[in-house]
Amino acid sequence: MSASRHTGNRLAEASSPYLRQHADNPVDWWPWADAAFAEAARRDVPVFLSVGYAACHWCHVMAHESFENPEAAAALNAAFVCVKVDREERPDVDGIYMDACLAVHGSGGWPLTALLTPEREPFYVATYLPRLSRQGRVGVIDLAEGAARAWRDDRAGIRATAADMTAALNALAEPPEAGESGPAAFAAAGEAMRRLADPEHGGFGRAPKFPTPHHAFFLLAEAHRTDDASLSDLAVRALLAVSRGGVFDQIGGGLHRYATDRAWALPHFEKMLTDQALYVLACAEAVAAGAGSAADALRDAAQATIRYALRDLPLPAETGPSGLFATSEDADSPGPDGHTHEGAFYVWREADLDAALTPDAAALARRAFGTTPE
Repeated sequence: MSASRHTGNRLAEASSPYLRQHADNPVDWWPWADAAFAEAARRDVPVFLSVGYAACHWCHVMAHESFENPEAAAALNAAFVCVKVDREERPDVDGIYMDACLAVHGSGGWPLTALLTPEREPFYVATYLPRLSRQGRVGVIDLAEGAARAWRDDRAGIRATAADMTAALNALAEPPEAGESGPAAFAAAGEAMRRLADPEHGGFGRAPKFPTPHHAFFLLAEAHRTDDASLSDLAVRALLAVSRGGVFDQIGGGLHRYATDRAWALPHFEKMLTDQALYVLACAEAVAAGAGSAADALRDAAQATIRYALRDLPLPAETGPSGLFATSEDADSPGPDGHTHEGAFYVWREADLDAALTPDAAALARRAFGTTPE
């Protein structure tokens, strides 16, 4: 699309900070509105839907690679009406198309990318896409060109795919039949959690590993119901593992979003308000249930998390009524080179340990944190 057809700045006055981040992109963004889909029908093109939020690292990556790139933007503008959605502002919209992504791929995440008919029916869903195709992942430019070709030459096939995906979404929206409930179901869930538990590093599953405090809630409740201390031990061990790893901010307090490795060492540095709240509650419940020798450590972790939230997340008074908190803190920040990098604010080198600590304390920190010069 030529620059002359780009109306621009539809997002500049949006209430969402995420939409405003994209107001100056060369992509001709529309907010989620009837007018966008009417425009798609008028132009007889599909809709390119991109869902994300302001603190999302991979949303930033896709924006820098594709939405700020003139070639990629021209391909998107020519093939689609492009719609931006903030998942924190429109969880209803996000929920519909995330369900489609989960149904198709078995996993999801943000940025969420979907191609829709002008009637809002999805026929393609994905998460992050690079600008150019690589490693089996289609690039934005190839996606735009392929979708335009299919829309022109195989409209019936696209409509059939959209109908199938919409039917699947409608089925998901139906209330499920009542399943088994009661002690047998709880016991089965407890055994499933036992199988998922990581006996070496704590927590559940392999990599990436999320703090999942809701697992601790269930295990503590089931331990109380059955008087099975091994279940509460699993919960306490998971909460402790989080507090002792790199996924927990050992200096400033609070949890990062998840660990990219099984040992909780290397985090994805974004911080979410909901994660802080749930982790504090889980630690409190574990201490109240009798966490034994771990009680002091869990109490300390909860208090450090609260201090972080009260220090760094309250919104300034000029943004609205007092008492409001930011929903998340960005993973990306300026680094020593002046460029923005994921985790630049949090990452330190062994030389930083040497500068901050005595030689004996620096050696202890290296052993405790498992650092290497690399």
